[in-house]
Amino acid sequence: MTLHLKVWRQKDANSPGRLESITAEDITGDMSFLEMMDLVNERLVQDGKEPVEFDSDCREGICGTCGLTINGQAHGPERGTAVCQLHMRSFSNGDTIVIEPFRARAFPVVKDLVVDRAAFDRIIQSGGYTSVTTGPHADANTHLVPKPDADRSFFAATCIGCGACVAACPNASASLFTSAKLTQYAMLPQGQAEREIRTIRMINQMDEEGFGNCSNIGECSAVCPKNIELENISRMRREYLRAIFKMGGQAEHTD
Repeated sequence: MTLHLKVWRQKDANSPGRLESITAEDITGDMSFLEMMDLVNERLVQDGKEPVEFDSDCREGICGTCGLTINGQAHGPERGTAVCQLHMRSFSNGDTIVIEPFRARAFPVVKDLVVDRAAFDRIIQSGGYTSVTTGPHADANTHLVPKPDADRSFFAATCIGCGACVAACPNASASLFTSAKLTQYAMLPQGQAEREIRTIRMINQMDEEGFGNCSNIGECSAVCPKNIELENISRMRREYLRAIFKMGGQAEHTD
């Protein structure tokens, strides 16, 4: 296949960006989208040009490092698929493909297609963990967990923090990401000790990072490569009300 790429090029966060036209030749349907980008970069280097910067790591849809907006869709046209697992058979010979970075004020562009997603790390650092000492590993089934709760916790924990939900939301809301990270603890006995503190801290940090409010459009879930469900956002709102009533909105115990 021969494809006509329009790739966002931007020197750094303070420089203006632009779409640059690049022709990608000899592309096969078995290539992943990132392998196509690798081939494009090899030819740019051979021609003495600067390669296109983009993020990638495991390339198995697990780490959440990759993230591109392809023809206006975060991670491209295939639902439930990270861009590293998107194959070029999804496109046709002669197609024009517009490739841009994730767009959000909280995700500033570092260079070309690379954005700074450290805001997600700071949300996790604010409370997305269990710090209470629980002693040695307990025997299996010491803490009984109903199967539906275990399933909800597991499915929420599959969020890889790629940021597609933010990029797809008109308000650049991080509600799907934050709610998934809250749900994975809220449904398990081990997460109860810091349940309210965790909720207030993570939601406060989410707001401080400049993410917008959720407006129930649902595009975040539609583009999520792990199919994280919207019900997590409803649960986050209930968790926040619970925390407010129990702690008066304080991020620390006051008694």
